[in-house]
Amino acid sequence: MMRRIYEPESLLEAELLVGMLASEGVVAHLSGAHLMGGVGELPALGLLALLVDDDHAERARALIDAYNAAFVLPAEEPDSYPGSLLC
Repeated sequence: MMRRIYEPESLLEAELLVGMLASEGVVAHLSGAHLMGGVGELPALGLLALLVDDDHAERARALIDAYNAAFVLPAEEPDSYPGSLLC
């Protein structure tokens, strides 16, 4: 059985999290992506959801919590692109 574990703020965040979870061996399914075209006519909140198997729900939540708790590390700005992050 699938469990809803997270409601991403955007389709971009949803896709990023699906990829991050996959890289950690957790298969996640994105629900509601096809509804994003109707945002002007539908309530904006709660359309997107990440679903995982019950067996992986706790691990997936922990990975997403770690993702949300992360912060950007300061880096030196390149002279040619001030205000850019180095990755």
